[in-house]
Amino acid sequence: QVQLVESGGGLVQAGGSLRLSCAASGSMFSINAMGWYRQAPGNQRELVAVITSGGSTNYADSVKGRFTVSRDNAKNTVYLQMNSLKPEDTAVYYCNARVVQGTYYRYENNYWGQGTQVTVSS
Repeated sequence: QVQLVESGGGLVQAGGSLRLSCAASGSMFSINAMGWYRQAPGNQRELVAVITSGGSTNYADSVKGRFTVSRDNAKNTVYLQMNSLKPEDTAVYYCNARVVQGTYYRYENNYWGQGTQVTVSS
C-alpha cells in the first residue's frame, strides 16, 4: 500500500499565497505522474495541476500563471505553490499519484491523499 500525506492548507486572504506539499510513502517501484485536484462544495473534482516524472507539467486554465507544481523525486514529494489566490480557489485539494508497483511484473495504481482544505477570503 501507498500513503499520500498532504500538508499546507489553511485560510488566506485574497491575493495571498499558500504552498501545499504531498509526500508518498510505502511499497512502490516508482511514481509516474503526481498532481493536485480540487473539489468545491457542489462541484465535481477537477484537475488543478499535474507533473510527470520527467518534469512536464499541465495546468487548469483557471490557475495558469498563478500556481506552480513541482516535485522532488528523491523525496517522492509533490508541491503546489499557489499565488494570487482568489475566493474561487476555495476547495478541498487532493494529492494524486500514479504509482508503479510489483515485484515480478509492473503495474500502475492510482492513489489519493485525504485532502486539505484551502479557504480564500475576500
